[in-house]
Amino acid sequence: MTAHSTLPGPSSRAENVQRVVSPKGVEAWLVESHAVPLVALEFAVAGGSAQDPVGKDGLASLMGGLLDEGAGDLDSRAFHREVEDLAVHVGFGADRDQISGHFQTLTRNLDKAFALLASALNEPRFDAEDVARVRGQIAASLRRDANDPDAMAAKAFRENAFPGHVYGRTTRGELETLEGLERADCRTLHARLFARKTLKIAVVGAIDAATLAQKLDLVFGNWPLEPQLEAVPDIAVANVGLRKIVELDVPQSSFRFGRGGIARRDPDYFTAVVVNHILGGGAFTSRFFNEVREKRGLAYSVNSSLHDFQHCPALFGGAATKNERAGETLQVVEEQCRLLGSEGPTKDELDKAKKYLTGSYALRFDTSTKIASQLVRLQLDGEEPSFLDERNAKIEAVTLESACAVGQRLLGDGKLLVSVVGKPEGIA
Repeated sequence: MTAHSTLPGPSSRAENVQRVVSPKGVEAWLVESHAVPLVALEFAVAGGSAQDPVGKDGLASLMGGLLDEGAGDLDSRAFHREVEDLAVHVGFGADRDQISGHFQTLTRNLDKAFALLASALNEPRFDAEDVARVRGQIAASLRRDANDPDAMAAKAFRENAFPGHVYGRTTRGELETLEGLERADCRTLHARLFARKTLKIAVVGAIDAATLAQKLDLVFGNWPLEPQLEAVPDIAVANVGLRKIVELDVPQSSFRFGRGGIARRDPDYFTAVVVNHILGGGAFTSRFFNEVREKRGLAYSVNSSLHDFQHCPALFGGAATKNERAGETLQVVEEQCRLLGSEGPTKDELDKAKKYLTGSYALRFDTSTKIASQLVRLQLDGEEPSFLDERNAKIEAVTLESACAVGQRLLGDGKLLVSVVGKPEGIA
């Protein structure tokens, strides 16, 4: 059940976005289109695993995973039966800084579907047997990850990048903390985080503003205004230059690497987006792809990406290679970071990156769910709808001079925090 785009690329995308404020003051961004009889809604609130209490790692993920496991008068089985009968898509989850949810319904089921969403968010049951079952599912995934090289590398990287900070924990918790999470913990966290002040909502599809306003109050209107958030300190990526090796008897070495990034609200951010695309963000055109894979055949996949966590901007990357070529792979990765930082990109690299980043932007808006997700993301980033028309101009404005300066700021001397799992040769 996927709708085609209702936010095409005319002279102004922003003109399609309406601000809807309900009688109780709940605001949403709406893109109204009746071309397809569907309505998609996305929302997010501040919180996520960064709000897990000490000793209760994984609580936000567990709570999010239980929101569609029974609500109001419907136990888990009855709730899922209702979801299936109404052809509703609904799901919830937690990342580091937010709790989020997505919802999609046919317009003919609009009233019943929104009532079901309201029940899930306002009357979650958190039945003990469901808590135990979902907790067991998470535990099973943690056990799998305990012997998975990629997951182990990510864990080692996270712990060394953010020592003593909530970002150093896994979002799903640890086996020893997971077993102690109970129904009451879920209820407490739900009451703390679900509040209107940090709520961001986007709706796309066949619904008018007046109808949406009523539905917003039904689902979100009775939430408290203020959340009960614990303060989370800002942090910088630590231990840059460290190599953390985790021995595992496998034929390949899995890498995670990174350093500090540039924040989303920083004036240099969009130049950093272009620089990262040149470094490792461009799937088949980046320096990592050409130097690591194409020229030397060291790794099938190697990449980098910018991450703007609420309390720490970062540049992360990853790769996997044969143990005997691990040292060479890391050397090439760091050399490309150093060279791009010291010399900047070529004009050809810059032109290709800008062309790709501007040309591919429309692909983020080719379904209703993608549009809603992008609009929530913009709200979380503190942007206005006008950003939809301004974004490509920000990319186009990147010059060779600014790319060189920001490349130096972003990549510096090319040193990285590196975690490696396997039996890597050539890495001290």
